[in-house]
Amino acid sequence: MSTESIPVPTAAKAPGPAERHAAPEVLNGSAAILRSLENLGVTDVFGLPGGAIMPFYDELMSSTAIRHILVRHEQGAGHAAEGYASATGRIGVAIATSGPGATNLVTAIADAYMDSVPLLAITGQVFSTLMGTDAFQEVDIVGITMPITKHSFLITRPEDVPATIAAAIHIAPTGRPGPVLVDVTKDAQQGVAPFIWPPKVDLPGYRPVTKAHGKQIQAAAQLLAEAKRPVFYVGGGVVRAKASAELLKLAELVGAPVVTTLMARGAFPDSNPLNLGMPGMHGTVPAVLAIQESDLLISLGARFDDRVTGKPSEFAPNAKVVHVDIDPAEISKIRMADVPIVGDAKDVIADLTVAFAQATKSTPSDLSDWWVRLDKLREQFPLGYDEPDDGLLSPQYVIERIGQITGPEAIYASGVGQHQMWAAQFIKYERPNSWLNSGGAGTMGYGLPAAMGAKVAEPERTVWAIDGDGCFQMTNQELATCTINKIPIKVAIINNSSLGMVRQWQTLFYDGRHSFTDLNTGHDTVMIPDFVKMADAYGALGIRVTRKEDVDAAIKLANETNDRPVVIDFIVSRDSMVWPMVPQGVGNSSVQYARDHAPEWDEE
Repeated sequence: MSTESIPVPTAAKAPGPAERHAAPEVLNGSAAILRSLENLGVTDVFGLPGGAIMPFYDELMSSTAIRHILVRHEQGAGHAAEGYASATGRIGVAIATSGPGATNLVTAIADAYMDSVPLLAITGQVFSTLMGTDAFQEVDIVGITMPITKHSFLITRPEDVPATIAAAIHIAPTGRPGPVLVDVTKDAQQGVAPFIWPPKVDLPGYRPVTKAHGKQIQAAAQLLAEAKRPVFYVGGGVVRAKASAELLKLAELVGAPVVTTLMARGAFPDSNPLNLGMPGMHGTVPAVLAIQESDLLISLGARFDDRVTGKPSEFAPNAKVVHVDIDPAEISKIRMADVPIVGDAKDVIADLTVAFAQATKSTPSDLSDWWVRLDKLREQFPLGYDEPDDGLLSPQYVIERIGQITGPEAIYASGVGQHQMWAAQFIKYERPNSWLNSGGAGTMGYGLPAAMGAKVAEPERTVWAIDGDGCFQMTNQELATCTINKIPIKVAIINNSSLGMVRQWQTLFYDGRHSFTDLNTGHDTVMIPDFVKMADAYGALGIRVTRKEDVDAAIKLANETNDRPVVIDFIVSRDSMVWPMVPQGVGNSSVQYARDHAPEWDEE
């Protein structure tokens, strides 16, 4: 059993000789939590107090090093912490009380687990003497979150605080990032103990592999040199590993096409001619068919999820697979890897670049025929959309103009549904951490609080939440948080008056029976709620846009307004659909470019 010391951050003053031999300071558990967070470099937290976490909040009030953002719902705290982490790579911190406060965090914790977001959730718990008695606001949050965290801790003694907080903040961002929960009983917060720093952190089973085996790198490089139709299949792990610069160098050396999954948008610049766009259910036709026709897939930090692969048995049927992932559990989970490589994407890509350059000395690579085919696909199937025939705004146009006017240095966070897919398709991403969304869990309501967290983390950047009228109503109470805390995000509601993606599937697969998807928020409805009045009630600037000629002026006004949040209610057509599309459960070769450009679909 080995013991690891978590070093004191460089920002902290190193103790002098006298201090090293002095008796440690005695603190209560709450003060120890606060001191540990400060020592580990945490500067911003999102939370909502309650009875079981009140002792910690009493201490937090005195902190000058940590800014606390008081949210209006704990789910908002969790998504804000996710947005903070996803925009920067730093750990996001969310705080809640016991019982319903803790369970309100569960959705965000699950979301962070699916998308590998480094998140620390701190929850209060009832007195340890009351645990197991169904005490007021008692739930077993450690048990509840065990399947959706990297690790869950329960602290019942104040002396365990420093080592536990240090361990949590070590585990969350290292290896495959993810959420860690620390549940602290009220008596542990109130009791006192010597505060020993730096603590000894005992993590005997936690040894993430970051450096790949040299022979596997060489085998991958040889396959890459020999391939005639290779594709770089890039997932969100490249963003989490901060490996975009290494990826650019490797891709340009090889000259092979790159596809970036929904989670990897921005990992490779859209303006680079090697980028074919997004693969999968709503990916570009060139990206989808390039994978289908490839002879080698180099998967970098991607997990072969169903939204990319479609029917796994028909996915890239003639391709060998090099699968690079820091999580060994992902290797060959869906698709058997010919060359499995466990390691950190940043290190592996750098090593692969060197090995490929060496391999091509004896095996020259020529991809000219492959690019003839790919360029033909690009010419035949460019990404586009039809103008609605009902006279309402095109949602694709609105989102495209937000991206064009605001530019690639901004951060774009989305909810889940049609607007999410359009934002992934029609905004051009040039840098990592500029696109935030709920990919794995598909959490409606993610967009607004994630944008809020991103703006706290990156106050100099413009931050847009691209939201749907359904998603917006799940977490819009955080507009109050934004107004009061002077977090001037911009919110674009793509208001088609319906649960758009569900409606699209009902149109395509259920003979147009639109069962319980009309929200009555948009054109020719009672418009409940009125989003402009709601924005005004929350102290935000509310704007409604119904005409194409007014779109640009509204976006520019939003970008120029930085004294409060802005909400723009774009009234768009409810009949607009997301294309291309691969229906669920069929092979990706059945990709449909537009509604009348593919084989008939008989069933879902």
